[in-house]
Amino acid sequence: MSVAGRGRGAAAVAFLSPAMLVIGLFTVVPIGLTFWISLHDWSMYTALGDMAWRGLDNYAGLLADSSFYNALANTAIYVALVVVVTVPLSIALGMLLYFPRVAGKGLVRAALFSTYVIPTVAISIVWGGLYAPEYGPLSQLFGAWHPTWISAPDTALVSLVIFHLWQMTGYYTVLVIAGLTQIPGDLYEAARIDGAGLWRQTLHVTLPLLRRTTIFIGLVAIINAIQVFDPVYILTQGGPAESTTVLSFAIQRAAFQHGLAGQASAMAFSLLLLLVALGGAFLAVVRRRSA
Repeated sequence: MSVAGRGRGAAAVAFLSPAMLVIGLFTVVPIGLTFWISLHDWSMYTALGDMAWRGLDNYAGLLADSSFYNALANTAIYVALVVVVTVPLSIALGMLLYFPRVAGKGLVRAALFSTYVIPTVAISIVWGGLYAPEYGPLSQLFGAWHPTWISAPDTALVSLVIFHLWQMTGYYTVLVIAGLTQIPGDLYEAARIDGAGLWRQTLHVTLPLLRRTTIFIGLVAIINAIQVFDPVYILTQGGPAESTTVLSFAIQRAAFQHGLAGQASAMAFSLLLLLVALGGAFLAVVRRRSA
Protein backbone atom coordinates (compact mmCIF):
# COMPACT_ATOMS: atom_id res chain seq x y z
CA MET A 1 0.00 0.00 0.00
CA SER A 2 1.30 3.43 -0.92
CA VAL A 3 2.03 6.18 1.58
CA ALA A 4 -1.01 8.14 0.32
CA GLY A 5 -3.23 5.08 0.75
CA ARG A 6 -1.99 4.50 4.29
CA GLY A 7 -2.58 8.18 5.05
CA ARG A 8 -6.18 7.99 3.81
CA GLY A 9 -6.74 4.84 5.83
CA ALA A 10 -5.37 6.45 8.99
CA ALA A 11 -7.56 9.51 8.40
CA ALA A 12 -10.63 7.31 7.94
CA VAL A 13 -9.88 5.49 11.20
CA ALA A 14 -9.39 8.79 13.02
CA PHE A 15 -12.70 10.19 11.78
CA LEU A 16 -14.67 6.99 12.41
CA SER A 17 -13.21 6.20 15.83
CA PRO A 18 -15.43 8.58 17.86
CA ALA A 19 -18.58 7.26 16.21
CA MET A 20 -17.49 3.65 16.61
CA LEU A 21 -16.66 4.31 20.27
CA VAL A 22 -20.12 5.72 20.91
CA ILE A 23 -21.77 2.81 19.08
CA GLY A 24 -19.69 0.36 21.06
CA LEU A 25 -20.47 1.93 24.44
CA PHE A 26 -24.18 2.50 23.94
CA THR A 27 -25.13 -0.35 21.57
CA VAL A 28 -22.69 -3.25 21.53
CA VAL A 29 -21.94 -3.25 25.27
CA PRO A 30 -25.64 -3.16 26.34
CA ILE A 31 -26.46 -5.96 23.89
CA GLY A 32 -23.61 -8.06 25.23
CA LEU A 33 -24.63 -7.35 28.83
CA THR A 34 -28.24 -8.26 28.06
CA PHE A 35 -27.17 -11.59 26.60
CA TRP A 36 -24.95 -12.26 29.61
CA ILE A 37 -27.78 -11.54 32.05
CA SER A 38 -30.11 -13.76 30.02
CA LEU A 39 -27.86 -16.70 30.91
CA HIS A 40 -28.37 -16.13 34.65
CA ASP A 41 -31.08 -16.06 37.28
CA TRP A 42 -31.05 -12.55 38.72
CA SER A 43 -33.41 -10.09 40.35
CA MET A 44 -33.31 -6.39 39.54
CA TYR A 45 -33.31 -5.69 43.27
CA THR A 46 -30.06 -7.52 44.08
CA ALA A 47 -26.40 -6.93 43.20
CA LEU A 48 -24.90 -8.27 39.97
CA GLY A 49 -22.69 -10.53 42.04
CA ASP A 50 -25.76 -12.44 43.21
CA MET A 51 -26.51 -13.76 39.72
CA ALA A 52 -26.82 -17.54 39.46
CA TRP A 53 -25.77 -19.30 36.25
CA ARG A 54 -28.60 -20.91 34.31
CA GLY A 55 -27.15 -21.26 30.84
CA LEU A 56 -29.90 -21.53 28.23
CA ASP A 57 -32.58 -22.45 30.76
CA ASN A 58 -34.20 -19.02 30.47
CA TYR A 59 -34.56 -19.51 26.71
CA ALA A 60 -35.91 -23.02 27.24
CA GLY A 61 -38.39 -21.57 29.70
CA LEU A 62 -39.63 -19.14 27.08
CA LEU A 63 -40.33 -22.00 24.69
CA ALA A 64 -42.53 -23.61 27.32
CA ASP A 65 -44.23 -20.37 28.44
CA SER A 66 -47.69 -19.82 26.96
CA SER A 67 -47.65 -16.15 27.98
CA PHE A 68 -44.55 -15.60 25.84
CA TYR A 69 -46.32 -17.09 22.82
CA ASN A 70 -49.32 -14.88 23.53
CA ALA A 71 -47.10 -11.78 23.60
CA LEU A 72 -45.37 -12.95 20.43
CA ALA A 73 -48.71 -13.48 18.67
CA ASN A 74 -50.01 -10.07 19.78
CA THR A 75 -46.82 -8.45 18.53
CA ALA A 76 -47.08 -10.22 15.18
CA ILE A 77 -50.71 -9.16 14.71
CA TYR A 78 -49.91 -5.60 15.72
CA VAL A 79 -46.95 -5.37 13.32
CA ALA A 80 -48.89 -6.92 10.44
CA LEU A 81 -51.84 -4.53 10.85
CA VAL A 82 -49.57 -1.50 11.16
CA VAL A 83 -47.45 -2.30 8.11
CA VAL A 84 -50.32 -3.42 5.87
CA VAL A 85 -52.28 -0.22 6.53
CA THR A 86 -49.57 2.39 7.14
CA VAL A 87 -47.37 1.88 4.08
CA PRO A 88 -50.11 2.06 1.39
CA LEU A 89 -51.87 4.87 3.27
CA SER A 90 -48.70 6.97 3.54
CA ILE A 91 -47.95 6.46 -0.15
CA ALA A 92 -51.47 7.50 -1.13
CA LEU A 93 -51.40 10.57 1.12
CA GLY A 94 -47.92 11.50 -0.10
CA MET A 95 -49.05 11.45 -3.71
CA LEU A 96 -52.18 13.43 -2.91
CA LEU A 97 -50.11 16.08 -1.16
CA TYR A 98 -47.39 16.24 -3.82
CA PHE A 99 -48.96 16.13 -7.27
CA PRO A 100 -52.13 18.28 -7.13
CA ARG A 101 -51.38 21.98 -7.42
CA VAL A 102 -53.64 23.29 -4.69
CA ALA A 103 -53.15 25.86 -1.97
CA GLY A 104 -52.57 24.80 1.61
CA LYS A 105 -50.52 21.66 0.95
CA GLY A 106 -47.70 22.88 3.16
CA LEU A 107 -50.11 23.45 6.04
CA VAL A 108 -51.56 19.96 5.67
CA ARG A 109 -48.06 18.44 5.64
CA ALA A 110 -47.15 20.32 8.80
CA ALA A 111 -50.36 19.17 10.49
CA LEU A 112 -49.68 15.55 9.56
CA PHE A 113 -46.08 15.70 10.75
CA SER A 114 -47.07 17.37 14.03
CA THR A 115 -48.61 14.11 15.27
CA TYR A 116 -45.14 12.56 15.15
CA VAL A 117 -43.27 15.25 17.08
CA ILE A 118 -45.73 15.40 20.00
CA PRO A 119 -44.50 13.18 22.88
CA THR A 120 -46.12 9.75 22.81
CA VAL A 121 -46.94 9.88 26.52
CA ALA A 122 -48.98 13.06 26.11
CA ILE A 123 -50.79 11.69 23.08
CA SER A 124 -51.54 8.42 24.88
CA ILE A 125 -53.18 10.29 27.76
CA VAL A 126 -55.36 12.24 25.33
CA TRP A 127 -56.34 9.08 23.44
CA GLY A 128 -57.15 7.42 26.75
CA GLY A 129 -59.82 10.08 27.17
CA LEU A 130 -61.03 9.61 23.60
CA TYR A 131 -61.38 5.86 24.14
CA ALA A 132 -63.00 6.13 27.60
CA PRO A 133 -66.11 3.88 27.65
CA GLU A 134 -68.32 6.25 29.66
CA TYR A 135 -67.54 9.69 28.27
CA GLY A 136 -65.07 9.26 25.42
CA PRO A 137 -66.06 10.95 22.13
CA LEU A 138 -65.18 7.85 20.10
CA SER A 139 -67.29 5.65 22.35
CA GLN A 140 -70.17 8.08 22.05
CA LEU A 141 -69.81 8.37 18.29
CA PHE A 142 -69.49 4.66 17.58
CA GLY A 143 -71.42 3.41 20.59
CA ALA A 144 -73.86 1.44 18.47
CA TRP A 145 -70.98 -0.54 16.97
CA HIS A 146 -68.70 -1.05 19.95
CA PRO A 147 -68.69 1.25 22.97
CA THR A 148 -65.73 -0.24 24.84
CA TRP A 149 -62.71 0.05 22.51
CA ILE A 150 -59.65 -0.55 24.74
CA SER A 151 -61.83 -2.16 27.43
CA ALA A 152 -62.75 -5.20 25.32
CA PRO A 153 -60.30 -8.00 24.39
CA ASP A 154 -61.51 -8.20 20.79
CA THR A 155 -60.98 -4.50 20.02
CA ALA A 156 -58.19 -3.36 22.37
CA LEU A 157 -55.30 -4.29 20.07
CA VAL A 158 -57.02 -2.75 17.04
CA SER A 159 -57.56 0.42 19.08
CA LEU A 160 -53.80 0.61 19.68
CA VAL A 161 -53.19 0.12 15.96
CA ILE A 162 -55.52 3.05 15.20
CA PHE A 163 -53.56 5.16 17.67
CA HIS A 164 -50.29 4.16 15.97
CA LEU A 165 -51.65 5.01 12.53
CA TRP A 166 -52.74 8.46 13.70
CA GLN A 167 -49.34 9.14 15.22
CA MET A 168 -46.97 7.73 12.58
CA THR A 169 -48.70 8.06 9.21
CA GLY A 170 -47.80 11.74 8.92
CA TYR A 171 -44.10 10.97 9.39
CA TYR A 172 -44.15 8.28 6.74
CA THR A 173 -46.11 10.58 4.42
CA VAL A 174 -43.37 13.22 4.68
CA LEU A 175 -40.82 10.53 3.76
CA VAL A 176 -42.90 9.60 0.71
CA ILE A 177 -43.06 13.24 -0.37
CA ALA A 178 -39.28 13.48 -0.02
CA GLY A 179 -38.94 10.42 -2.23
CA LEU A 180 -41.29 11.86 -4.83
CA THR A 181 -39.18 14.99 -5.13
CA GLN A 182 -36.30 12.79 -6.37
CA ILE A 183 -38.27 11.55 -9.40
CA PRO A 184 -37.43 13.65 -12.50
CA GLY A 185 -40.41 15.47 -13.98
CA ASP A 186 -39.18 14.61 -17.49
CA LEU A 187 -40.26 11.02 -16.95
CA TYR A 188 -43.86 12.06 -16.36
CA GLU A 189 -43.74 14.33 -19.39
CA ALA A 190 -42.46 11.47 -21.55
CA ALA A 191 -45.16 9.18 -20.17
CA ARG A 192 -47.88 11.72 -21.00
CA ILE A 193 -46.53 12.09 -24.53
CA ASP A 194 -46.73 8.31 -24.93
CA GLY A 195 -50.38 8.45 -23.91
CA ALA A 196 -50.05 7.16 -20.35
CA GLY A 197 -52.77 8.36 -18.03
CA LEU A 198 -52.56 9.02 -14.31
CA TRP A 199 -53.05 5.36 -13.38
CA ARG A 200 -50.31 4.09 -15.73
CA GLN A 201 -47.93 6.85 -14.64
CA THR A 202 -48.44 5.73 -11.07
CA LEU A 203 -47.88 2.04 -11.83
CA HIS A 204 -44.96 2.38 -14.25
CA VAL A 205 -43.19 5.56 -13.10
CA THR A 206 -44.05 6.59 -9.55
CA LEU A 207 -44.19 3.28 -7.70
CA PRO A 208 -41.09 1.69 -9.30
CA LEU A 209 -38.96 4.79 -8.67
CA LEU A 210 -40.37 5.06 -5.14
CA ARG A 211 -39.24 1.52 -4.30
CA ARG A 212 -36.28 2.51 -2.11
CA THR A 213 -38.38 4.91 -0.10
CA THR A 214 -41.08 2.27 0.29
CA ILE A 215 -38.52 -0.27 1.52
CA PHE A 216 -37.18 2.21 4.06
CA ILE A 217 -40.67 3.07 5.29
CA GLY A 218 -41.54 -0.61 5.57
CA LEU A 219 -38.45 -1.36 7.65
CA VAL A 220 -38.99 1.64 9.94
CA ALA A 221 -42.66 0.72 10.35
CA ILE A 222 -41.76 -2.86 11.32
CA ILE A 223 -39.16 -1.72 13.84
CA ASN A 224 -41.41 0.92 15.38
CA ALA A 225 -44.33 -1.48 15.63
CA ILE A 226 -42.28 -4.24 17.28
CA GLN A 227 -40.89 -1.77 19.81
CA VAL A 228 -44.28 -0.30 20.79
CA PHE A 229 -44.47 0.25 24.53
CA ASP A 230 -45.76 3.66 25.70
CA PRO A 231 -49.39 3.30 24.49
CA VAL A 232 -49.63 -0.21 25.91
CA TYR A 233 -48.24 0.85 29.27
CA ILE A 234 -50.44 3.96 29.57
CA LEU A 235 -53.68 2.83 27.96
CA THR A 236 -54.11 -0.88 28.63
CA GLN A 237 -51.31 -2.28 30.87
CA GLY A 238 -51.37 -5.34 28.63
CA GLY A 239 -55.07 -6.00 29.19
CA PRO A 240 -57.84 -6.72 29.04
CA ALA A 241 -57.22 -10.46 29.40
CA GLU A 242 -53.64 -10.08 28.09
CA SER A 243 -55.02 -9.09 24.67
CA THR A 244 -52.54 -6.21 24.27
CA THR A 245 -49.51 -7.75 26.00
CA VAL A 246 -46.78 -7.32 23.39
CA LEU A 247 -43.16 -8.40 23.76
CA SER A 248 -41.84 -5.00 24.84
CA PHE A 249 -44.42 -4.73 27.62
CA ALA A 250 -43.85 -8.34 28.69
CA ILE A 251 -40.13 -7.59 28.98
CA GLN A 252 -40.74 -4.52 31.14
CA ARG A 253 -43.21 -6.34 33.38
CA ALA A 254 -40.92 -9.33 33.90
CA ALA A 255 -37.91 -7.14 34.74
CA PHE A 256 -39.36 -4.30 36.79
CA GLN A 257 -42.60 -5.67 38.22
CA HIS A 258 -41.65 -9.30 38.82
CA GLY A 259 -37.89 -8.79 39.23
CA LEU A 260 -37.05 -11.55 36.73
CA ALA A 261 -34.16 -9.87 34.95
CA GLY A 262 -32.79 -13.11 33.51
CA GLN A 263 -36.07 -14.06 31.87
CA ALA A 264 -36.65 -10.48 30.73
CA SER A 265 -33.18 -10.33 29.17
CA ALA A 266 -33.86 -13.60 27.38
CA MET A 267 -37.03 -12.10 25.93
CA ALA A 268 -35.18 -8.89 25.00
CA PHE A 269 -32.41 -10.77 23.22
CA SER A 270 -35.00 -12.92 21.46
CA LEU A 271 -36.73 -9.71 20.36
CA LEU A 272 -33.43 -8.45 18.95
CA LEU A 273 -32.99 -11.68 16.98
CA LEU A 274 -36.57 -11.35 15.76
CA LEU A 275 -35.90 -7.81 14.54
CA VAL A 276 -32.77 -8.90 12.69
CA ALA A 277 -34.56 -11.89 11.15
CA LEU A 278 -37.58 -9.88 10.03
CA GLY A 279 -35.43 -7.09 8.64
CA GLY A 280 -33.25 -9.54 6.74
CA ALA A 281 -36.24 -11.47 5.38
CA PHE A 282 -37.96 -8.25 4.32
CA LEU A 283 -34.87 -7.02 2.46
CA ALA A 284 -34.32 -10.43 0.84
CA VAL A 285 -37.90 -10.56 -0.47
CA VAL A 286 -37.71 -7.00 -1.78
CA ARG A 287 -34.37 -7.57 -3.51
CA ARG A 288 -35.62 -10.78 -5.08
CA ARG A 289 -38.63 -9.01 -6.52
CA SER A 290 -36.46 -6.14 -7.73
CA ALA A 291 -34.04 -8.45 -9.52
